[in-house]
Amino acid sequence: MLTKNQIKYFTALSKKKFRDEAGVFLAEGAKVVGDILPYFRCRMLCATKDYLAQHPQLQADEVVEITEAELMKCSQLKTPRDVVAVFEKPAAQAIDAATVSNELCLMLDGVQDPGNLGTIIRLADWFGIHHVVCSEDTADAFAPKVIQATMGAITRVAIHYTNLTAFLAELPTDVPIYGTFLEGDNIYEKALTPNGVLIMGNEGKGIRPETQPFVNQKLFIPPHPLGCETSESLNVAIATAICCAEFRRQLHCGKAH
Repeated sequence: MLTKNQIKYFTALSKKKFRDEAGVFLAEGAKVVGDILPYFRCRMLCATKDYLAQHPQLQADEVVEITEAELMKCSQLKTPRDVVAVFEKPAAQAIDAATVSNELCLMLDGVQDPGNLGTIIRLADWFGIHHVVCSEDTADAFAPKVIQATMGAITRVAIHYTNLTAFLAELPTDVPIYGTFLEGDNIYEKALTPNGVLIMGNEGKGIRPETQPFVNQKLFIPPHPLGCETSESLNVAIATAICCAEFRRQLHCGKAH
């Protein structure tokens, strides 16, 4: 049974300031919680009687059996799913030029929508991209909606928040910096490298003006057929998926430089 203070604690986890101060984040549902449990310390796990009966050996500092009514009170979801858990956030990691020089990294310049961010982290995990570098105004990777959208990928992809222009300015000049632009080269015709930075911009504004000068490889995702009247732009998560798929296709086909 949960106390009033514990319910308030769960409710407070919707706020970034509280999550940062407490060093924790919230995950919900059997699939997401189960995927995260082996990787991050679980400070508190609250679940229904049926869930606990099906998972008798849970590794958590505190396990509390709750009713469906209590689950509704502490859940951030419209339809709560059996279990909510509070996990310790991983320590912030630095990313250096050597990492970017040797592998492909994603960079997010002001991506605001939690669903887009969570999907992009999940895409990074699928395509073997281990680092996502975020501008300081990108959505919080440990917000509940983002965690749900990652479907456990948050455990395998390192998220870094930093000043993008300062970070890019420190990279060697020979590191490929990719970005998507309407005046870029057709991504399906351009030879792509297995390393470097792929920058994806804000949902409405794209890559910001101060970041654009660092892009030395402009890419364009063409509509089909070319020249036809079509939507103004692609959703940033969908565009990221298309770009990552082409980078990996070329790598597997031996076309990448």
